[in-house]
Amino acid sequence: MCTGRGGGGWMRGERRGSARRGGPGPSDALSCPAGTRAGLRQQAMASKLLRAVVLGPPGSGKGTVCERIARSFGLQHLSSGQFLRESLGGGGEVGVLAKQYLERGLLVPDHVITRMMMTELEKRREQHWLLDGFPRTLGQAEALDRICELDLVISLNIPFETLKDRLSARWVHPASGRVYNMDFNPPHVHGVDDLTGEPLVQREDDKPEAVAARLRKYKDAAKPVIELYKSRGILHSFSGTETNKIWPYVYTLLSSKIPPVLSDEEN
Repeated sequence: MCTGRGGGGWMRGERRGSARRGGPGPSDALSCPAGTRAGLRQQAMASKLLRAVVLGPPGSGKGTVCERIARSFGLQHLSSGQFLRESLGGGGEVGVLAKQYLERGLLVPDHVITRMMMTELEKRREQHWLLDGFPRTLGQAEALDRICELDLVISLNIPFETLKDRLSARWVHPASGRVYNMDFNPPHVHGVDDLTGEPLVQREDDKPEAVAARLRKYKDAAKPVIELYKSRGILHSFSGTETNKIWPYVYTLLSSKIPPVLSDEEN
């Protein structure tokens, strides 16, 4: 009889010893037929919790890529922007703190966003997940490092001119955070949200005069984060101007880490 060891993900500090969880040992592989070994590999991939991050500047298509990954591989899509909107509406401590900054026209500081995300991640210790919008800074990356070990970081590299054009054409539904692009993803009715019929707005930092400064700020903050993950050998960069052309390469990468639940054609 051919058997393999089960397993799960690990949080920072748990032992990853010689009796590795998540796969058969050498004697298991030698005693199993090739087909069974392939099955064990799939089982091992499925049993290990995958913790991944997608990095990308505003307008890079990061949200779209995250949604496709979540749908294709069964990962929880954890968006810092969505959690912040929920916190603002929920009246909790983090929401109250964040609202105080936003009402003064200030960015929500690192320590508030980090606190919010750490709380959400603690609730998902036994789930596969994919982070979107976090970490944005080295301080956030170091905080994340203290509670878990990432398996994979995807970085989207999009030309500056493409980003500028995308952002300038972007409008949002404030209550839900749904994003429309007037060039390639317009609403059914100009100026209103498809689901609620409520008016769309263009954020101040999406207006043409603010876009260049916003992109420079992202680049400065993201550079040390990217270098950190590159030094660990878990960074995978994808360059291009169209999400649909980048996606097959992202799908192939993820398929080597975790079994897909949908084929590339179904997505």
